[in-house]
Amino acid sequence: MDKVEVLKRSDLFRDLDNDQLGVVAKMCEAREFEAGVIICKQGKADGKAYVIEEGLVGIILEVGPLAQRQVQSACRFETFGWSGLVEPYTYTATVKAIQRTKAWEFKGQNISELCKTVPEIGCKVSRATARIVADRLRQAYVQLLGVAYQD
Repeated sequence: MDKVEVLKRSDLFRDLDNDQLGVVAKMCEAREFEAGVIICKQGKADGKAYVIEEGLVGIILEVGPLAQRQVQSACRFETFGWSGLVEPYTYTATVKAIQRTKAWEFKGQNISELCKTVPEIGCKVSRATARIVADRLRQAYVQLLGVAYQD
């Protein structure tokens, strides 16, 4: 699939027009991850975010030295590694490829710079990032309520 088409359908960039998508498309590179590969590591300051073209990743919380729990997943046209877009660009979860995954990789600092260099794009992407964070938080609340209700 064409890179711009993937970005246009993504939760992070769907509010951008074609010219704006062209600007953003120049900022990413294609990546492929085999099933089982750790892409992002909780606590690591790597500053990258990804939009999935195809595949599936698990979003994992590491709650202790030997305890991990997959709390969410992300698939086609969804963003993972959103915390790589927000200072201090440190991942809040570990992300592991569940299936072979093709994604577009962005450096968070480059996306953040859009707020200064192209404020209209920066504002739209910042709002989309907030929406993604809110959705993930809402999903976590639902999971927590399910666990608490069962207790």
